[in-house]
Amino acid sequence: MKRNIKTIAVAVITLVSTVFYAHADSKPYKELNSKEVVMNYVGASLLGSSEYTKEMFADNFEYSNSANNDKFGKKEYVNYLKSVKDLKYNSTQTIEILDQVGSTSISKVTMDFGTFKRVDYITLIQSAEGWKINKVVTTYP
Repeated sequence: MKRNIKTIAVAVITLVSTVFYAHADSKPYKELNSKEVVMNYVGASLLGSSEYTKEMFADNFEYSNSANNDKFGKKEYVNYLKSVKDLKYNSTQTIEILDQVGSTSISKVTMDFGTFKRVDYITLIQSAEGWKINKVVTTYP
């Protein structure tokens, strides 16, 4: 009886490790289209979701805030998004794809907080790794 339990346990462990190993090289982010990447950005910046936070930005990513002229690179902005993980803002969002030609896309995300609005203009580029956010400019109209 003990031998059967050990055999079953080894079989289960082998199966689980095989499944995890098979998915180790899987890159589901690569399959997202530009709108899904923008929705992921909204999820990370407003809803505290951290899925694909590092993968969604291009290496030369730049964030700028036109209200105070702050500028940040990829590392600083990813660290900021990680620091607000699980923090949910009370706002309504509108996502628009303004233009998409070839491997470039420009989107507009409007966030209405009731007393003020925030608008993010997002530039995306398509690379071998999929759509990446290249630049975000935040305004407060």
